[in-house]
Amino acid sequence: MILSDEQARALLRESGLRSTAPRVAVLRVLADADGPLSHSEVLAHLGDTDWDPATIYRNLVKLRDAELATVSRLAGIDRYALASEEGAHEHAHFVCDDCGRVACLPAELTAKLQIDGRWANSVRAASVQLRGECPECLAGS
Repeated sequence: MILSDEQARALLRESGLRSTAPRVAVLRVLADADGPLSHSEVLAHLGDTDWDPATIYRNLVKLRDAELATVSRLAGIDRYALASEEGAHEHAHFVCDDCGRVACLPAELTAKLQIDGRWANSVRAASVQLRGECPECLAGS
């Protein structure tokens, strides 16, 4: 999802957050990403800026607290993604053991993992993480 500066500012205002340059930039990075990003990956996407890494981390936390971003613990690292209309970023992810890339998997791949029956009301959260080599790494082998 491509997000303009003005759209990012509007989202921040709607969520009760001040529209600062780092916050707008972080929100746009999350919107442009094709999967959840770690703090270091967000820093890499931002490129050379004068912003302190701690400032970027605090903004990720603020976006999470305002429910504009979600956090998933994937491959032992917290990764952030732009929240969808439903708010959650709850679907399966693929972690490449070679390059470390984390990708969101389509829902149809994990559709059979739907929980129903007597356990449906017991499960509060789930995290599905598949591992292996991503298609790009396999092609380069």
